[in-house]
Amino acid sequence: MSGPTSEAVPCISVAVRAWNEEAVIRRTLESLMAQSLFAELRERGEHCEVICIPNGCTDRTAAVAAAFFAEQRRRHPFADAFTCRVAEMKEAGRNHTWNAFVHTFSHPQAEFLYPMDADIWFREPGTLFNMYMALRNNPQAQISSDFQIKDVALKKRKSLLDRLSLATSDMTQQIEGRITGQLYCIRAEVARRLWLPKDLGAPDDGFIKAVVCTDFFTRPLDPSRITPAPNASHLYEAYISPWDVLKNQKRQMIGQTTVHVLLEYVRSLPRQERQELAAHLKAKEAEDPAWLGRLTEQHARQRGFWRLFPNVLTFRWQRWWKLGGLRRVTHFPAALAGAGVTLMACAMARRHFLRGQIAYWPKASRTVLRESAFSATADLGKAGPAGATRAAGRQRNAPAKLAGLGLGGH
Repeated sequence: MSGPTSEAVPCISVAVRAWNEEAVIRRTLESLMAQSLFAELRERGEHCEVICIPNGCTDRTAAVAAAFFAEQRRRHPFADAFTCRVAEMKEAGRNHTWNAFVHTFSHPQAEFLYPMDADIWFREPGTLFNMYMALRNNPQAQISSDFQIKDVALKKRKSLLDRLSLATSDMTQQIEGRITGQLYCIRAEVARRLWLPKDLGAPDDGFIKAVVCTDFFTRPLDPSRITPAPNASHLYEAYISPWDVLKNQKRQMIGQTTVHVLLEYVRSLPRQERQELAAHLKAKEAEDPAWLGRLTEQHARQRGFWRLFPNVLTFRWQRWWKLGGLRRVTHFPAALAGAGVTLMACAMARRHFLRGQIAYWPKASRTVLRESAFSATADLGKAGPAGATRAAGRQRNAPAKLAGLGLGGH
C-alpha cells in the first residue's frame, strides 16, 4: 500500500472498492466520470481524487480500472480537476479496505470522503456534487446520503417478487438518518476518528451511523447529523431469487448482531477512549485480531436466534406501521414475508456464530448487472465525459426524476 502522490491538494477523495468486478468495473467508472462533479469543481477552482481499490481480486479488475483511468487522463474534458489511480490490496475485505482508504490512500488534506461500491451506477448526473454541497451548506451534518434505487424499479413489467422487493425498500425509507454503505459522503475529520474492525462485516454503515449521530456517544442520538442530498441517487441490482434474498438476509443479520455487540463494547469505554475511537480499536485489533468475533460468538451462545439484537421481532413491523393509510394494506404482504425471512436468517446467523465463524460475504450471481454493463457503457459512451458539461449547467435546478418510479423522495 502507498499513500497519495498527487501534487494538487484535493478537497474530495472518492474510493471505488472492488472485489472481482472485472465484468462491471468499467461501466461503474464510466458512470462515475460522467458526473457533473468534475465540471463543478473546475469552475470553483477545486480538485478531487478518484481511487479504485481492488482488494483480494483474482480477476482483471485492477488492469481494467488502470486502463480506463489512463484513457480519462488523456480524454476527459475536466482532467485538470482530478487525479485518478488504482491502489490494489492483496487481502479481500470491505472494512480493512475502508480503513486503508480513510487512513492511508486518501489525501491527508481532503475534507470530504466518498466510500463507494463498485457494483452501482448513477441515476442522476449531479449526485456526487449535490452530496458535496449538502455537507458544505449544513455545518451540523457530518454525512450526506443519496437515494438508492433497485434496478427492478425501472422495469415496465414487474413480477410479484419484484413488487415485494420494492415494497420492502419503500418501508426502509421510513428510517431517520438513513445511509447505505454503497455510497455516502462523510467529513474526513470524522471518518479519521473511526476504525472498522475486520470482523464487523455488514452493515458497517449501522456502526458508522450510531457513532456519528451521537458524536462518539457523547450526546443523545441526533439523526439530523446525516442529511439527504436533493436530486442525488444511484442504482443497484436487487436480490430477487428466494435463495439470494435469504443469503443476503443471513449476511445482514450476522452484521446487525456484530454491530450490536461492537456498540455495546464501545459504549462501555471511558469517554476519552470513545473520543479517540480509531486509535483504541486499531490497537485492540493489533493485539487480538479475533476479539470481536469471539465476543459475538459468546453473545450468540447466551440467547436465542430471536434475540440476537434488539427489535429482531419488531423492526419490520415498526417500519410498516409508519407508512400509514392505504400503504399499510398494500405493503402488508411484504412486511409479513420480510418478518419471516428475518427469523429464518437469524436462525442461520446464530448457527453460523456457534460454529465459530463470523465472516460471510456471498458473491451474488448478478446476471442482470453484468448484462446491463454493456448497454450502460454504450449509453454513456454516446454522451461521453463531455456530457458532464451539459449536466453541470442544468443539474442545480433539475426536477426530481424519481416520481415516475413510484418511490417517493427522501
